[in-house]
Amino acid sequence: YQILRPPECISHAQQTAYMLTGIEEVLLKEKPDVFLVCGDANTNMAGALAARKIHVQVGHVEAGLRSYDWRMPEEHNRVIIDHISEYLFAPTQLAKRNLLEDGVTGKIFVVGNTIVDATLRYSKIAKEKKQAELLRLTKGKPYVLLTLHREENVDNKDVLSNIIGAVKQISSMDQLEIIFPIHPRTKERLRAFGMQKQVEEISNLRIIDPLGYLVFLAFLSDATLIMTDSGGIQEESCILGVPCITLRESTERQETIELGSNRLGGTQEERIVEVFEAVLKSVQNKKKWKNPYGDGKASQRIVDICISGHPEDEFHGY
Repeated sequence: YQILRPPECISHAQQTAYMLTGIEEVLLKEKPDVFLVCGDANTNMAGALAARKIHVQVGHVEAGLRSYDWRMPEEHNRVIIDHISEYLFAPTQLAKRNLLEDGVTGKIFVVGNTIVDATLRYSKIAKEKKQAELLRLTKGKPYVLLTLHREENVDNKDVLSNIIGAVKQISSMDQLEIIFPIHPRTKERLRAFGMQKQVEEISNLRIIDPLGYLVFLAFLSDATLIMTDSGGIQEESCILGVPCITLRESTERQETIELGSNRLGGTQEERIVEVFEAVLKSVQNKKKWKNPYGDGKASQRIVDICISGHPEDEFHGY
């Protein structure tokens, strides 16, 4: 990916075309039997299209996720990838039902999600190795973890202003500290919209540089709750037993909503504050839900299917 990474100054369509051409060249050289794409970013769609055009079988990891929100570029991508994949690796039975309702032609396998494999493997290691850094920033006090990066949120000045307004209100509650690893895209939009100083002046909001994977897992596992617009973090918080508020109007991680590990906070200031207050009151119920996304064996099942056409063991989870 680093070799093929497109220049950031070009448009989304140009980035996709750039990736499509570059991935096709790699595939023609390497000649894989199966090309796996994981997720729903533009990179994944470009990879799936490139493989499909040169008759390389495509396997979609995280197949069947649906928000039914067509404002999201990721929703377009995941639907397209599902319809051109030979292997559809659905994380849950709900995802499988979505695929069946969509009438996909590929073979569907419920395998769990590889994010469980990674989270279970690295969360304990992360906490042990990164404890000093965690304590340095939090001083052992309770904190809320905030992440914000999604295009429909940070590229819209009104929406971004609403979210920042909610964060300002929340930060004054019981002197609750909010740790905010700021995404480069979000940082740039705050500057472009003239909101940077406003954010920096919010009391009890600690803006820090983006965190590496292990450090982030350590921060997530120790958080009182998390506010995020990330899809993957909705799952990671569910796996680690940390209550989540999703700063979006919809989510493709419907399992987390049904279980109660996640609440949709929306993008309106007062609604976000209202949901935050409700979740904060119920924090004592932390870790009461069952992880619906697998047992840590999704990766092995995917490998088994690609090699032999079926998994060595089935996943009959949520």
